[in-house]
Amino acid sequence: MISTKKIQMVDLKGQYEKIKDEVDAGIQNVINSTAFINGPAVKEFQAQLESYLKVKHVIPCANGTDALQIAMMALGLKPGDEVITADFTYVATAEVIGLLGLVPVLVDVYPDTFDINIEELEKAITPKTKAIVPVHLFGQCSDMERLMAVAKKHNLFVIEDVAQAIGADYTFKDGTIKKAGTIGHVGCTSFFPSKNLGCYGDGGAMYTNDSDLAQKLKMISHHGQSVQYVHDVLGCNSRLDTIQAVVLIAKLKRLDSYAEARNKVASFYDKAFANHPKLKTPKRVKNSTHVFHQYTLQLNGVDRTKLKEQLAEKGIPAMIYYPIPLHKQNAFKSDRNKDGAFPVTEKLCASVLSLPMHTELDEETLNYITKTVLELV
Repeated sequence: MISTKKIQMVDLKGQYEKIKDEVDAGIQNVINSTAFINGPAVKEFQAQLESYLKVKHVIPCANGTDALQIAMMALGLKPGDEVITADFTYVATAEVIGLLGLVPVLVDVYPDTFDINIEELEKAITPKTKAIVPVHLFGQCSDMERLMAVAKKHNLFVIEDVAQAIGADYTFKDGTIKKAGTIGHVGCTSFFPSKNLGCYGDGGAMYTNDSDLAQKLKMISHHGQSVQYVHDVLGCNSRLDTIQAVVLIAKLKRLDSYAEARNKVASFYDKAFANHPKLKTPKRVKNSTHVFHQYTLQLNGVDRTKLKEQLAEKGIPAMIYYPIPLHKQNAFKSDRNKDGAFPVTEKLCASVLSLPMHTELDEETLNYITKTVLELV
């Protein structure tokens, strides 16, 4: 039996309908004011996000990829410098490294959490290494306490890619709690519509507690100028427009409740698939909350392509994040990126499957999804 409801991987329409009046009024106010760029709502959102994250500076920008690029520019990284990141991630993380003439150094990840392997990371450090970009993949923080210790030991910058984990809390051994993205030198996030905090177009932000760095980030994102028509450095044009800020203001106040809804979905999936020999559910770590940007299973002894097709026939979408490791992409081919050098990532890319995950999933839909998966595997 096919579900009578159209199931979405991400139900942006259902989410919008619950905040429609607030969003529509805010957008209309922007149109009425014609303050489309750097309007009051941009500054309001910036201040609210700073308060939410408990961080000194938020610098909005045009998208998450720009955020990563601007961060690397502001930290003074030069062509030839090596930047370490995870092999198992979306291309944007490593793409900007190459675009700036830096050298992307890929390392494997842990098989249970999908996060960057700290032991492999430290092995990859050379005299040319200048920065680390941990990716808080699928909504859970990397092992930041250990990672920051390695970075301090080797005098390296840390740029957190927090596009999938905004709102997650990381707890240090001494009990200190910090939001994902506020632990390293700079955090970079995306407000792409499907993200946990998503706008209705493109958007992104950088955040830091370093006031000097914040000034550089702001300057670079605004054509390298600190005052109009005075260009101190080469920069770019990357800004969040006012309409997107209005949408983000409406969603930011609901971000924690969105995370709670996602965790309820994840718990339902966990319970349904518990101890199944062919389905490995995502591991939660003690020192980080999980905001479940994705709910990703690891399949064992299952024909993934066939399962995905069968689910689609029954009206259930599923996605593969990510089918090809970065080290196998033509853009990142090098002597060090050889087949077999990243066994965990290669295994994950061959076995992961993400199920629908969003704030609007109800119990009837979840029952249908889980029962169908169990019948097919």
